[in-house]
Formats: sequence, C-alpha cells, structure tokens
Amino acid sequence: MAELEQARAWIAAATSLAVLTGAGISAESGIPTFRGAGGLWRDYKPEELATPEAFARDPRLVWEWYNWRRELIAKAAPNAAHRALVELEKRKPGFTLITQNVDGLHDRAGSGKILKLHGDIWRMRCTACGANWSDRRAPLPKLPPHCACGGLARPGVVWFGEPLPDGMMKEAEHAASSAQVVLVIGTSAVVHPAASLIPCARQAGAKIIEINTEETAASARVDCALRGPAGELLPLLL
Repeated sequence: MAELEQARAWIAAATSLAVLTGAGISAESGIPTFRGAGGLWRDYKPEELATPEAFARDPRLVWEWYNWRRELIAKAAPNAAHRALVELEKRKPGFTLITQNVDGLHDRAGSGKILKLHGDIWRMRCTACGANWSDRRAPLPKLPPHCACGGLARPGVVWFGEPLPDGMMKEAEHAASSAQVVLVIGTSAVVHPAASLIPCARQAGAKIIEINTEETAASARVDCALRGPAGELLPLLL
C-alpha cells in the first residue's frame, strides 16, 4: 500500500508524464498476448508470420493471420486501464502515450497524443504505390487485400527486421527523457528499441513506475513496481 501511495504522490506532483504500454494492458480486454500461449495461431509462431520474408513467401497466409487478429480485436473493448490513461491525459499538460500495441484500443478509449511504435493493425499500406489508408472491416471481404492502384496491400504494422516509422523513436525518446514520471504498463521490456526508453528516462531523472502482473526485465531498474492488473491499479493512481 505504501508503494501505491508513493506512486500516486509522484503522479499528482508531476506536470509532465510519459506512458509506455505493452500487450499486458490489452490482454485485460481479452486480446491474446503476442508471446503467450494464446498468441499462437494454427501451427505457426507469430515471429514466423510477422516478417517481410513471410509476406513475400505467402501473402495470403500472413493476411489470414492478420484477418484473424483483426476479428479478435474488433470484439474487444477498451478496459478501465485505457480509460484511466485518457483521464490522466486530461489532467497533465505534458503527456505522451507511447504504445507497442497495434490494436487501436487506446484510440477507441479516447486517447489523443499516441506514439504507435509498431504501427496500427487497422491501417494498410500499398506495396506498389506506397498509399496508406484506414480499413476497419473485420473480417476483410477478400484476402489478400489490394490497393485502388491494383497493388498488393500489407498491414500497416512494423514487422520483425523492419525499422520503426521515421522519427517515431526520436519523439518517444524526447517524451521519455523530458517526463518527470514514466509509467511502464503491461510490457515485458524485452523488445527493443521500445525497452531502451526505460533507461533513457531513468538517466534523465524521471521516476519510473511499473505496473505488471509479474516481474519483468525492467523490474530491477524501476523506482516503484506495482503488481496486479492495470485495470485495477491505474484508476487507484488518479
């Protein structure tokens, strides 16, 4: 309880705050985590499907997986943790939400300033002309989908082996290093470069508060580790 009170005091006093979210916050809405047993699809590991090589080899198979994921996500709703972050954004003049999630639940909850490190599953990008557009149909009527120009469309997400969107990491590093408090929620803290934001913020003097159901790679380097579901703990910090 003392840790919860300390975290609440730090958040109350801060004018600038950055939040890093991972799959754990979405798991509370019923979306399987990328690395958990529920994240497996048929006989494939996600790491074998979320690559440019897999898409080049069999675009239909990759799209079948993304279509399945989109259908799962479409049935999910933002939870209390997503809503608490919206409230926090309203209260803090300097607020940045940095997410590793591609599911769009932060948008649906009402968050405004979001840096989507790994892209957005509801966007598509043409592999021929480079067009980028939103498509929220689930399921998709035709696989694989195509652009108006006739080119093959791919999901608007960052795959293994691909760089983050231009300038995205620089903006995230700036937000983390200029925040007085950084909340790290539901992330395993093993995926880089996102995981590097934690030492970046610590070096700049921010207080780091971790919210997770279990210990992570970052736990030893945070100022306060709160164990439990974000949907229960985050509202208590407001």
